[in-house]
Amino acid sequence: MRNFTIYLAAALCLFVSKMTAQENTFNERVKVISAKIDNVTKQEKEALKREVESVNVELEEGKISAKEAEEKKKAFALKRAENIEQKVALYEQELKDLIQLKANGKLVDKKYKVDTLVINGNKYPTTYEVIDDTEISLKKGKFTVQWRNWETDRKRRDSIVRNRSELRTTSQFVFAAGVNNLVTDGSVANSDFRYWGSHFYEWGVTGNTRIFKNNNLLHAKYGFSVMYNNLRPTDNRVFVTDGNQTNLEDFGAKLKDSRLRNVFVTVPLHLEFDFTKKRINDAGKEIFKTHKSVRLGIGGYAGFRVKSKQKLCYEIDGNDFTAKEKGDFNVNDFIYGVSAYLGFSETSLYVKYDLNPMFADNAVKQNNVSLGVRFDFN
Repeated sequence: MRNFTIYLAAALCLFVSKMTAQENTFNERVKVISAKIDNVTKQEKEALKREVESVNVELEEGKISAKEAEEKKKAFALKRAENIEQKVALYEQELKDLIQLKANGKLVDKKYKVDTLVINGNKYPTTYEVIDDTEISLKKGKFTVQWRNWETDRKRRDSIVRNRSELRTTSQFVFAAGVNNLVTDGSVANSDFRYWGSHFYEWGVTGNTRIFKNNNLLHAKYGFSVMYNNLRPTDNRVFVTDGNQTNLEDFGAKLKDSRLRNVFVTVPLHLEFDFTKKRINDAGKEIFKTHKSVRLGIGGYAGFRVKSKQKLCYEIDGNDFTAKEKGDFNVNDFIYGVSAYLGFSETSLYVKYDLNPMFADNAVKQNNVSLGVRFDFN
């Protein structure tokens, strides 16, 4: 019941805030000020009327003379007139200031989302919009609706970010994609696999630690990645295991697609050169940022195979079929290699090369190589 009361109060408060927000354009603010002036005059006149009636009662009861009654009425009238003059003067000045702001182009009607509803000290997110150029706080009883000028907040946040150094260790989400193939006899020329049809994908999380406290050049980059290496054979061929050998053989039927995918979990480690220059903030403090300039990473990776799967799409007598075959295909269970990337900001060219052969015991050693684009989202 208590929560229901709180939410009901919140709803009433937001309703009032929404109605109030609609008065925040220039024309409607003028109307509000005019209404305030009329309201002051009306209130003071009603108060004067009640005071005059009380004087008349005293006169009828013989408590005061007619002369005293007249003097009291004049005194009350003078007091109410002064009240009207003082309060109306304030509202007239408010109106003048508003007109001056509008004339100077400093009063701009903008829409902002309601940022937070505060109820008894608890914050609740809201989605209402108000029109204002300043911060507003609407109070109703114990409840307060607060909303922020998002443009002002954005500038404030940007200023804080600009003038604050990053932590010495930061983290990134990494995604890479590109072409994949096998190096045979030191070359990928005349490959048995499609150059543009064989792809690799990689995603993972890395930590980035600045090695020297007061120098931004060298960083240790480490984490974990999941690699997907795909190979698509040419000439209507598929992978076939024969004991400890894995060979490419003609499929016989018409192949529409043939793909072998190897999935690995790896631990990459790079020495990263980040050429983002340090700068001095307004307080004279050194500010260190990463991923803002040219970056070069040199290192390697090691890991283990999670699974291997061959997918075949083929046609027989005009009918389409799909087959999936899981197994190890004599692929090495462990993987290790070297890798490097070079780029600007969060985007880099990326190359990786397996130092161990893809197939454990094949007579001809073939090593996986990948080339693509890498994104380090800081």
